[in-house]
Amino acid sequence: MRVKMLHWFYLASFALVLIWSLIKPRDWLTLAMEVAPILVIWGVAIWLYRRFRLTDLTYTWLWIASIIVIIGGHYSYEHMPLFSWLRDTFDWQRNHYDRFGHFIKGIVSALLAREVILRKTPLTSRFWLNLFVLSFCLGLAALYEILEFLSVLTLHGASTEFLGMQGDIWDAQWDMLMTLCGSILALPLFRKWQDRQMGTLPYSNPKP
Repeated sequence: MRVKMLHWFYLASFALVLIWSLIKPRDWLTLAMEVAPILVIWGVAIWLYRRFRLTDLTYTWLWIASIIVIIGGHYSYEHMPLFSWLRDTFDWQRNHYDRFGHFIKGIVSALLAREVILRKTPLTSRFWLNLFVLSFCLGLAALYEILEFLSVLTLHGASTEFLGMQGDIWDAQWDMLMTLCGSILALPLFRKWQDRQMGTLPYSNPKP
């Protein structure tokens, strides 16, 4: 299978934004910790591209989420300029870029999990599919919060920017909730769209 022009665009623009992020980031450690998981995900996606190509829909949301993460790593989520302006304009108590990012991560996690389950397992029950997808997304969000917590303990506070609590004691719970909300929205909103695209790919199971 040939590489689609759309996929070349995603790869090239991702690389350009990544290079931009390396120009005077706010905190090098925060940038490294934010970008490292994204590089791993992209590496796996490229490695599996010819053997297990995902739908354009899933790649699109993966690209969107990746750009959001890289920008957050460059500025740190607390200091992302656009959301700082929104905070000041609407008198918010904090910069909400991190919660926006977790919401988008919920969407891409749900689409990715749903596609892999449908294409690689015999599961056809919509109820169990949705339950497994939502459980995966919430578990992934919880794992990310645990890793943030462990990073602070391991680095003795050097990764405070990565934690990004902004004084909110419920920050971890809010992040997990936003991820869950994104995944809940993605399932009914993109189900038919994703099903149509999976129907054009090999080794796709019947959709519930």
